[in-house]
Order: sequence, then structure tokens, then C-alpha cells
Amino acid sequence: MAVYAVTIFLSALLLFQVQLVIGKYILPWFGGTPAVWTTCMLFFQVLLMAGYAYSHLVATRLASRRQGLLHGALLAVSAALLVGQIALWGTPILPSADWKPDGSALPLARILAILTVGVGLPFFVLSTTSSLVQAWFNRMHPGRSPYRLYALSNAGSLLALLSYPFVVEPSLALRSQAMGWAAGYAVFAVLCGYLAVASARGGARSAGASVLAPAQENVPAPDAAGAPDGEGVHGGARPAVAHTIVTGDRGEEVRPTRLVRTLWLVLPAMGSVLLLATTNRICGDIGVVPLLWVLPLALYLVTFIVCFDRPGWYIRPAFVVAALVAAGGVAFVLFEPTGTLTFLPQVAAYGFALLVGCMICHGELVRLRPPPQHLTAYYLTLAAGGAAGGLFVGVVAPYVFDRLWELYIGYWGTTAALVVAMLRDRRSCLNGPHGWLWRHVARTAVTAVAIASVLAVPHFDPQSVRRVRNFYGILRVTDENVDDPDEHALVLYHGRIMHGSQLQDPELRRRPNTYYTERSGAGLAILNHPARALGPDGRGHMKIGVVGLGTGTLAAYGRKGDTIKFYEINPAVVGLSRGSGASFTYLNDSPANIEIVMGDARLSLEKEPPQQFDVLALDAFSGDAVPVHLLTAEAFKVYLKHLAPDGILAVHTSNTFLNLDRVVQTAADYWNLWYIAVDSPIDKEGVYMATWMLLTRSDDVLNAPDILMTFTNAPVEPSRLWTDDYSNLLEVLR
Repeated sequence: MAVYAVTIFLSALLLFQVQLVIGKYILPWFGGTPAVWTTCMLFFQVLLMAGYAYSHLVATRLASRRQGLLHGALLAVSAALLVGQIALWGTPILPSADWKPDGSALPLARILAILTVGVGLPFFVLSTTSSLVQAWFNRMHPGRSPYRLYALSNAGSLLALLSYPFVVEPSLALRSQAMGWAAGYAVFAVLCGYLAVASARGGARSAGASVLAPAQENVPAPDAAGAPDGEGVHGGARPAVAHTIVTGDRGEEVRPTRLVRTLWLVLPAMGSVLLLATTNRICGDIGVVPLLWVLPLALYLVTFIVCFDRPGWYIRPAFVVAALVAAGGVAFVLFEPTGTLTFLPQVAAYGFALLVGCMICHGELVRLRPPPQHLTAYYLTLAAGGAAGGLFVGVVAPYVFDRLWELYIGYWGTTAALVVAMLRDRRSCLNGPHGWLWRHVARTAVTAVAIASVLAVPHFDPQSVRRVRNFYGILRVTDENVDDPDEHALVLYHGRIMHGSQLQDPELRRRPNTYYTERSGAGLAILNHPARALGPDGRGHMKIGVVGLGTGTLAAYGRKGDTIKFYEINPAVVGLSRGSGASFTYLNDSPANIEIVMGDARLSLEKEPPQQFDVLALDAFSGDAVPVHLLTAEAFKVYLKHLAPDGILAVHTSNTFLNLDRVVQTAADYWNLWYIAVDSPIDKEGVYMATWMLLTRSDDVLNAPDILMTFTNAPVEPSRLWTDDYSNLLEVLR
């Protein structure tokens, strides 16, 4: 029993930790966008379904000896692959820099290719373990229950999730994490190989062997007799949740109906949609880091554990009421004015809605469990539903919807599936003495909420004149202050965060505003740099670099002969700011020579020869989701390579949730740079509160009178130095 237990526990731990390690590793390659993690989850869900299918076919179609030989060979190949990766890349599972995308690479396809090469085969092997090993245990020890192994799988999964952001990530560099993971996989391969050999020697073919709880879903099967009223996995009485499915009026077995099978697919699909869409929402508003990947995934996993291990904890009426409360919480967050809510209320509102929604999805799945002979079909359908939800959020939604409709579809779909499940349940209130009334109320409520939500959306954003959505998020342009010629402006939003605006009066449209006024840190750095003071006939023309295009407002500072080079990863942003169809004309109006480099700014700068920028402005942090890889010590080394000796690095650190001044100050101290902080004064319309930190090798360039009159250099408590292997958003939460 001990070997089986350790093997399953270790496989579950490795299964979940490898997702976080590889996800964090490739995140900087694609601009730190939330869609990177969504795509990773899609890959893992599809591969998990493939693992379930393999386990089902191996356990039910092959003789014991062939099962052991086949799986033993697969283990050996996967272990050899890790050794080959170490020889080729210097580390397992983390592809070399040759796999980094260029500016033209399709993000979705590239991420899937990297994941396949890096972790595809080991992850597939791990995904087969729980069900296959439990089947082997059932064959080798027919008198002993295999279901306690299910609890160990759950423990390994939760330990992997909770230990990573609090223990593994802060303590170990990424390459050390990868080597440690590979060492753990080697131990797992030896243990699982031993069990495969033991199974091959253990007996003849076991026809109809049960494929038990998959590792991700952690789904325990009914007892061996399939009786819904029998003893549960852990000895407690199991509620009679499957009577209406498995027996007819005379007690004979009834095959699951088409409606039941459809619910097997739809309910896990809605749970998956809620998981991924909620993760996108939280990461898009706060930050794209493993901690915010782990929280939703842990809630999702806990609902599986609770619902399938303790079915009595899912009380349908209580969760219907909880769903109404959750809807109110999400509505409050959505319609509260931007900037008034802190980190915890947002995470709590979305997290509670996810918890309630997944409890409903998985609680209803418990009520639909089939007899043992249909369990493998049940598990495979659940896995297919999860993969379908991942495909919908990761592939379909970004290219079909111009809003985050998938989150609301998850809410509506869960509600509709609950109503359908209640309609087919003879014991629900919809089929009681007053069932006709409750059915009418339920149908009317679902229809009314869906129609009202669709019709109300334009009224939530009446000023929107243009929307664009792609892999990198949702952009919208609003037309504001139309009745006031002096304040009439087009404004760009990414999600809920404003990323710049432009006045529409022909006399005013070239004026920099919002975060970029002449009294902002970026404006002061450009206007007071020695190259600007000498003018074109003195030292020469200015060369300015800008990480993050936005509306292109900083182009307003360009003069004839100057060069302003923008680094932008999102092609949709470029489409809004350049060319005949642009909503914003700063780039088209500027007399300077404008260049745009597509792709992640850091990757692009790493490939370029030194640019000798007089000013390099980092403007990728005004949104609340922070691309952490642009604030590490290694990133600052890249920036310094491209600065002229008297160049100024201007970092926009304004953020609702995070005190990024601490991170920048620590990096400045590490590289022995002079620095000051500049807060923009808010003394008229069109001027936004903004904090810029100006860093330079020489303090002479920061001694201009205008800068000295404006800067605020109050010291802040330094954070720990952020590196490519270490970052900690919890440390700098406001």
C-alpha cells in the first residue's frame, strides 16, 4: 500500500507544480499578459483528457502484462527525454532562449508548441497515474479498498498549489525549481515503473477494470457495488444521490439518458469557463503572477474535493441563495468607480463567485454519478467538458467577443444547467406540489437575467465608440465631454484602466495630457535633458525610447530630426494610434521620426545593439496588471545598455494596488543609480495623478531647476531585489 500511496501523492504534486513552473518561465516571453496562463491551462486540460483516455483504454483493453510493459516503456522514454533536455538546454522542462518568440510569432500557437516540447510527455504520463495505479491496486489487492488513495491525490494537489507561491517561488530560482522537479519525477518514474512491473507479473487480464479518480478532478468512484446508499470512500454514509439515474421503478439498471450525458459535459465545461475567466479577470485587474493563478485553481480543486468526497456538503437551496449573494458582490465590483476598491475586495468577490459556481457545477455532477460500468465514460466526459471550457475561453472568446463575455456566459450557463438538473430531479422543488409555479419562476428568472444583461451592456458604457479584443486583452475607445470643446477627448482604456487620451480640438490635440503633461516626470525628463536644451544645432537631435505605446502621447514632445522609438507587443494598440484608421493622431501629427518595434519590449531590446537613448520611458505599469519581468534587475541591466551616458530612465510607477516605487528604488540602488520621484500636480482638467521615477548614472542631468522644483524624493522602504527568478507582489501591496 505504501508504494501505491507515495506514487499517487508524488504524481499529483508534480502534476500541479510543473504547470506553475513552466507558466512563470514563459510568461515574460509573451508580454506578461493574463492570456499566457489561460493558454497554459488549456494545454494542460487537453493533455489531461488524453491521459484519461489512455488510462481507460489500457486498463480495460490490455492484458496485465501488456499494461505493465507499455506503461513502463512510456515512463522510460519520458525520463530519457528529461535527461536529453538537460544535455541540450542545461536544465529540464525549461526550453532554451532559442524558443523565445519574435515579434511576428502567433502567441497561442507558439505557447502550445513550447509547452509540448518542454513538458508535454512528462505531464501526459503524470495525468495517467491516479486512475491507472488505482486500477492496478484493485487488481493486485482485491480485498482492500483503493479509495483511500484518492485522498492522497487530493493532498498532493493542494500541497503543490499552496506551497508554490509561499515556499517554492520565494526560495528557489526557476532553474533550481526545474532541477528539483526533474529529481522528483525520477523518483516517481522508479516507483511507478516498479508498480508497472508488479502489475505485469500480477495476473491475467482484468477485463472491465475500473478507471478510478482522475488526478485533476479528484473524483472518487461509488463503492464497488455501485449502490448509492452504501458506505462512502471514507466510511461515512453516502447520500442516495444517484437513484433516479441508475434504477428504474422496479430496481433494474437504466442507462444514463442523453440529457444526463449532456449535463456530464456541460457542468464541468461551465466550471472550467468560470475558473479560467475568473483568473483572467483577477490577473487583468491586479497582476499576472503564480499567486493569482493558484487562488482560483485551489478554489476549483477544493470544490471537487468537497462535492465528490462529502456529497452532503452540497445543499442545493443554500447554494442558490449563495449564488444570489455572489452575483451582488460581482455587480458591486464591476460598477464601483475605478480606483476605489483595494486588492482584497476584488479577489474576494470574484473568488466567492467562483467558489459558489463550481460548487453548483460539481455538486450537481455528484448527483448524476452513474453505476460502475459507466464510470470510465463519466470520467472521460467530465475531462472533455473541462477541455471544451478551456478551448472556449482560450481560443474562441478572444476572437469572437469584444467584451469579457465568457465570464458572464459561465455564470448564465451554470444557472441554466442548474435549472435543467433540477427539472429532471424528481425530488427538487420544481417537481413538488407547487412545481409548476417554481418552474415558471426559474425559467422567467433565467431568461430575464440573460436578456436584461445583454440589453444593459451598451448603457454601462454609453461613450464607447470603438472596441478591439485579441490575445492581449480588450481595448476600448470612449468619446468623452462631447459638449465641452475644450475638454472633448477620445480616451483609451485597457480593461478598466485609462491608458491615455487626446483632446479633439485641432488647436489642442497635439498637447500632451493625462499622465504625460509637461509637469509629469516623463515630460520633465525630455524637456530638461541636455540634448533638448542645446537644441538641434547644438549637440544634435534627441533619441527617445518608449516601452508601451498606448495613445502615443509622448510623441507630442518630438521635434523635427528627433527619433522616438516605441516598443509595443499588442498590434491592436498600433492600429488605434497609427495610420489612416487611427483613433489617436499623436504619431501621425509628430514631426519626429517615429519607429515602432513589435514584440515584447524586453526581448526586443535584448536583441538590439545599444540605442544610446537620451530618455527611455517605461510606461507599461499604469495598468493595474504589472508585467513583472520588466522590473527585474536583469531588465534594468538591459535598459542601461541602451541609455546614453547622461541618459534618463523614466519609470511610470502609478498603480492602484502596488507600491512599485519600492521595487524601482531597490533596482536603482543595486545598479548604483541616482534617482528621484516626481508626482504630477493635479491642477486642471485632463491632468491625471501620476508618479514617475527618474533614474540616471549622473546626477547632473537631474539638477535642472524645473525638476528640482517638482520632485518629491521621500524615501520608501526598499523591497527585496526582484530578479527573473524572484518577484513578490505580496511584499509591495498597498
